[in-house]
Amino acid sequence: MDIRKRVDISAYLVIGPENTKGRSVGIIIKEAVEAGFTFVQVRSKVASARELIQLTREAADAIAEVGKSHYVALVVNDRLDVILAARKEGIKVDGIHVGQSDIPVKVCREYLGEDSIIGLSARTTELFEYIKTADASLLDYFGVGPLHETLTKPDCGLDTNGKVLTRSFEEIAKLAKLSSIPVVVGGGVKLQDIPQLAQTGVEGFFVVSAVTKADDPKSASAELVDAWKVHKI
Repeated sequence: MDIRKRVDISAYLVIGPENTKGRSVGIIIKEAVEAGFTFVQVRSKVASARELIQLTREAADAIAEVGKSHYVALVVNDRLDVILAARKEGIKVDGIHVGQSDIPVKVCREYLGEDSIIGLSARTTELFEYIKTADASLLDYFGVGPLHETLTKPDCGLDTNGKVLTRSFEEIAKLAKLSSIPVVVGGGVKLQDIPQLAQTGVEGFFVVSAVTKADDPKSASAELVDAWKVHKI
């Protein structure tokens, strides 16, 4: 089954070992997926390539344990080399998430093939222009934000003057209308943001800390997923 044809970015978890308060990445992913999360991105700026391959294996195993390998997509942030090596080792990785200054989307598509998922973070400073003019034919979704300033990614939303630009719900609704592909929104998203965010027309929300740093990641995940389902227009 081609997961790319029915990719679900409604509840999207971004996770790496630096975000889990010392807990297992695999266990948190398993709990989030059990609670209804639909998409997982492994992202770490501190892990080595080998560590990232192992984290990807843990993530794939966690999703498989819940019986969701055909429904919950797993991507790796930024590291085409890690994805290719992981696949060589038989690990099920569904694609990549890149930024505009990372490996070009065309190259990712060439190496990963037509069945792989490719997501792109659109730069906050030129978001509207980019989403209007970008060739999205090789992409599956845009990641946009930040909704709030976030300690998980302090440089998220920085403009050329070093000021953090955040996005209002009105702007996000406008982006959703402009985009030719699905949009997922994150950046400091918390449970109380979900009702309004679900009304903007975007396809989903992404979180890091709201799940990975929660005292009980499973119940935090369930609350987010339930709120999204209740309020989604």
